[in-house]
Order: sequence, then C-alpha cells, then structure tokens
Amino acid sequence: MTSTIEPTAALTGLAPVIDVRTRILILGSFPGAASLAAQQYYAHPRNALWPILSALTGEDLAGLPYAERLPRLLAQGFGLWDVLGACEREGSLDSAIRKPAANDFARLRHLCPLLETVGFNGQTSGKFAPAFAAAGYRTLVLPSTSPAHASLTLAQKLDQWRNLL
Repeated sequence: MTSTIEPTAALTGLAPVIDVRTRILILGSFPGAASLAAQQYYAHPRNALWPILSALTGEDLAGLPYAERLPRLLAQGFGLWDVLGACEREGSLDSAIRKPAANDFARLRHLCPLLETVGFNGQTSGKFAPAFAAAGYRTLVLPSTSPAHASLTLAQKLDQWRNLL
C-alpha cells in the first residue's frame, strides 16, 4: 500500500487595516486558522488583542461587531497587519509556518504618513523589528496575545502593551 502526502496549501493573509491617520501599527506574524476562516484579525475568542486594544483606546472594541471595530480602531490612530502576506502552515502555530513570504512594506510611509510606532505581536513578528527601526520607526516587541502563549496573564500583557502609547 502506498500513501500520498498531500502538499500543504499556500495561505494568503488579510488586507492591512491602515489609513492616513495610523500612528501605531500592530504587526502580527500571520493570521491563525480561526482568523483566516472568519477573514478577521484576531478572531480566536481567547486571543487577548481586542481586550488589550479596548483598554488602550478606552473603547469597548471587543464588545463591538468586527465590522464596527475597524473604523473605531482607525479613528484612534491604530492599524493592524501582519509581517507575512503568505505562507504554508498546518494549524495556527507560528512554529508550523513554512515558505514564509513577507508583506511589501515599501509604500507604508506613503499610506501612513503619521506612522511613528510599530508594535510586534510576539517574537515571530518581532524578528522584523530591526528593519523597521532602521527605517526610523519606534519599535516594540510585545508579548503575544495568542492563547497559545499563556505564561503571562492578561494584566501582565496589558502592562507591557501600554508602552505603545
């Protein structure tokens, strides 16, 4: 009996949530399976990003429908994107990413002329911090909001995420 190993399908990430008001850009690594299925950033119900952004903005973004979160987030000067635009991966763990392809950040200054700070959601995306720092942005590598990274409490993560402001 022979077995065939199915190739892992290439995955494409989500479009950036940015505009000319973006002052703080949060870069994740690549959307997890729940986010890709929903076509929404940080869609996993246990991901801490939306509660953290709610605390940072003073608005209950986590309590809003996704379509209402994005304009409120942009109005507060925040943007969302990922360092990778495509990859192959089984499941949602960053450690399973294969054949990564970075997003094209060349037009970022033009699209977000007010951008000052880039926060990296976890160590995988944080590997891109030196390139953004070299381009003149203030960078922070922050604890991952993923439920897979449970070594810190939400309060401990929020304490570090406040450094974005």
